[in-house]
Parts: sequence; structure tokens; C-alpha cells
Amino acid sequence: MTIRAGASLPAAPPDRGRDRLHWRREAASGVEAVRAKFHGHAYDMHQHDEWLVGVTHRGVQDFFCRGARRQSTAGRVILIEPGERHDGQALREAGFAYSMLYLPQGWLRREMGGSDAAIGFRQTLADDRPLALAIAAACDAQLSAAPRLETEAARDRVLAGLRRHLGLAPAPAPGGEPGMALAERAMDYLQAHLDRPFGLDELARAAGAPDRFQLARAFRRRYGTSPHACLVELRLARARALLREAVPPAEAAHASGFADQSHLGRWFRRAYGLTPAAYRAGRTNVPDGAAEPS
Repeated sequence: MTIRAGASLPAAPPDRGRDRLHWRREAASGVEAVRAKFHGHAYDMHQHDEWLVGVTHRGVQDFFCRGARRQSTAGRVILIEPGERHDGQALREAGFAYSMLYLPQGWLRREMGGSDAAIGFRQTLADDRPLALAIAAACDAQLSAAPRLETEAARDRVLAGLRRHLGLAPAPAPGGEPGMALAERAMDYLQAHLDRPFGLDELARAAGAPDRFQLARAFRRRYGTSPHACLVELRLARARALLREAVPPAEAAHASGFADQSHLGRWFRRAYGLTPAAYRAGRTNVPDGAAEPS
């Protein structure tokens, strides 16, 4: 698909009143492309280990990111860094439609000249028509299994557009904030032990908190959520990485700390809009309510 100067954004699929998600991962680069439409709740709060760059085609795409609720309307660009927590929902009955690229950190690092240590998105929403067109074209090329040269050329236009949005990463929060170190030790423990069950009392002891109530308050001040909610997000990110390596969903569930495959499946669908088995397969066009593939 070739986008000419002055062209309009490609039209989103006709709205027939049903949620839909079309997704494909390219094995060579690890880049994932999504085109979706939702009419109500889309995603629970979650995070990704990739850089997310997307464009809203129509409707109002409401989501929480960087401490505030945000609304993206037709033609606006969405920019989310790895690890930034976000959700998604429609504000109007007509819903919203969008396209999104998930760019692996290693891939972007190579494309940006070997280092991403000092880069970050200056803003979460941007009005940038050339970049919006480039994102839409790159998604369409990947989702339609276009020839490799066409897909790579489309992504190169995305990279060129992203450079003006990537600046110095935000400065870390001051270390002297009350409870900061305690919450960060708890986060380290969650990351190191996400594959096994443990309780809040154990987490509080490991972090050096006087009790689990003080830990919960400090953790929410630092990360904006509870330790349990964050643990689910970390487990989902681990499961997602394992599924990308073609690990069967049942094994991915066990290795990432979920009780079983159905437990993983419920959380995975709520967070990402598709089933673990569909994600592992590398591509899907899954209508809302579809059964888990065998």
C-alpha cells in the first residue's frame, strides 16, 4: 500500500456493531500490527514491553496513561513507552477504531543507532498527520502480508516520523520521596518471584515495610496501583513473551505464575483483546466472543 502526499487516512472497516481485532506478528522483526474496533470496554489496565505507536481512525479512544485519562480522536497519534500502564474504552456508543504498531525494544534500539537509553516520548498524544498516515500504511502492509520490501519501507516512514517525538527520557522521581525505596523494593520482589504464589505479608517483609497496609499505601503512591494488580500485569507480560517464543499456552501459564491455562486466558483476553492461543499463532481476525482455539 502506497500513501501519497496529501492522502487521507485509510478508512477503518465498516462498523457493524461488533468488536473486532485483526492482529499479525512478523517473525523476523518481532513487530506486531493491530487494527481493531471496540464499542465499549476494550482493555483492562496493562503494560507492554514494546514501544506502542498508533493512530485513531474514528470515534473517541479513551485511555489512562501517565497519571491522567486521555482521549484520542480521528487522526491523532498515540505514543506509549515500554512499561507505561494503560487501559482502553469507548466513550460513545458508536465506539472507536484504531491501528497500532508494537515495536520491540531491541528492534527500535537497532533502528535508532544502537541505544535507546536516553530516548522517550515527549507526549502521549500528538497531532502529526504524516506520522498518522505512515502508521496506518505500515499496519495495513503487515496485516495484508504485503511483500517484505513494501512492509519495511512503510515502517521506515514510521521511524522517520518518530524521531521528532523521541527526546530525552523523563527524569526519575526523586529518591527522597516517602516510601519510594520501600515500593521499589516491593516491585523488585514482584519481578523476581512472579512465577510463584505469595501473600502481601511476605511481600511486606521482603520490602522491609512495617506491615502490609503501609506497603500497599506506599506502592500505590509510587505506581498508581496495588501490588496484586501490578503482579498480574507482570505475569501477563511474561506470558506474552513466552507465547511469542511458541511456548504452548498451558506451559506459558505455569511459567508465568497463573493457576492454569484458563486463568491465563481470562486475564489475557481482558488485557489484550485476544486469546493466548491466537496470540501464539502470530495472527488472527477474532470477533468478540470467539472461542479459544485448540
